[in-house]
Amino acid sequence: MDDIAYLIEPQIPALRRYAVALLRDREAADDLVQDTLERALSAWSGCRRDGDFRAWLFTIERNLFLGAVRRRGRRGVDVGAESLEQVPDPGIDPEAAMGARDVLAGLDTLPEEQRSVLLLVAVEDLSYAEAAQVLGVPLGTVMSRLSRARTRMRSFLETGRTSVLRRVK
Repeated sequence: MDDIAYLIEPQIPALRRYAVALLRDREAADDLVQDTLERALSAWSGCRRDGDFRAWLFTIERNLFLGAVRRRGRRGVDVGAESLEQVPDPGIDPEAAMGARDVLAGLDTLPEEQRSVLLLVAVEDLSYAEAAQVLGVPLGTVMSRLSRARTRMRSFLETGRTSVLRRVK
């Protein structure tokens, strides 16, 4: 049990950041992290030790999140303006506070699959291969979703709205 505690403890802040970004609710995020850790602890004895432990934890967390979303019968979590008020003030600089709110609003416009890959790669610093493992998709899918997410975020932050991408045949 001490091995896993030694491995898990440094991952808790990253798991919490990802959960807050997914749920936009600190209390629900704490519950998700706790469920993730409980699941990891219960599965540890039968777990293969040859994979990436951090990616394994993020996979558990994401699967628990998706399971909760499916149980609620909807694709995502509603985020209202009141949740943006929960953003901690990044300092006394009002521009930084507005920038943080803009980024959160931009993240909210992304489809879940793009938001997840952007958070894993850009915020949690997972490699593309680790993100692919967490999301259960091929590496190329991670790269294309990340590219689309970055394009939409850039457009949103520059114009205040998302761009409409057209499929070209």
